[in-house]
Amino acid sequence: MTEETPGFDEKPDVPSGATPEDAEPKAAPSASEGAAPAGDAAAADAQTVGLTAQLDQVRMALGERTADLQRLQAEYQNYRRRVERDRIAVKEIAIANLLTELLPVLDDIGRAREHGELVGGFKSVAESLEVVAAKMGLQQFGKEGEPFDPMIHEALMHSYAPDVTETMCVAILQPGYRIGERTIRPARVAVAEPQPGAQPLKADEAESAASADDKESGGPDEG
Repeated sequence: MTEETPGFDEKPDVPSGATPEDAEPKAAPSASEGAAPAGDAAAADAQTVGLTAQLDQVRMALGERTADLQRLQAEYQNYRRRVERDRIAVKEIAIANLLTELLPVLDDIGRAREHGELVGGFKSVAESLEVVAAKMGLQQFGKEGEPFDPMIHEALMHSYAPDVTETMCVAILQPGYRIGERTIRPARVAVAEPQPGAQPLKADEAESAASADDKESGGPDEG
C-alpha cells in the first residue's frame, strides 16, 4: 500500500525545458467574448440608421429654408418693381399736373405767334418755355385735314361739306397736348361731314364731271 507524503500536492508532469506558466491550466473562452463581434455590428447598424434619419431631417429642413428664401426673394423683387412703377407713376402725374397748368400760357403764346406779336424779349422767353415743356415730354398734336378721332379730338363746331368723304378736322381751335401715350388735353376742332345722302365721287368721275361743266360753260376762257 502506497503512502502519500503529507504537505505535498500532486502537480502535473511538466516537460523539460518548459516554463512554469506553461504548466498553468488555460481557461476556456467565455460565451460573452465570442458574442462581442455580433453585438458591435448591431450597434453600428443602429448608429447608421440614426445618422441617416438625422441626415434626412437636416435635408428636409434645408429644403424648407431654401423654399422660404426663394419665396422671400420673389416677394422682394415684386416689391421693388411695384415701388419703381409707383414712383414713375407719381412722377408722371406731377409733371402732367404742372404742364396742365401751363397750357393756357402756351395757348397765349400760340395766339401771339399767329398774330405776329411774338417779338423781342417776349419771344425769347416764350421759346424757352416751349423748349422746357418739350424736354419734360409735352407734345402738341392736331392738324387741319386729319380724320376726326373722338379719342384725341373734341368737336366744338360741326358742318357739312360736299368735298369730304369722312368726318374731317377742318380747323384747329386749340391744339391738343400729350405726354407719351397719355393725353392731357384733346385737340379742340371744327369738323365737317359729308352731305347726308351724297355719294362720294371717285377721282375719275370727278374729273369727267368737271370737264363736262367746262364744255357746257364754253370753256374756262369764255365768259
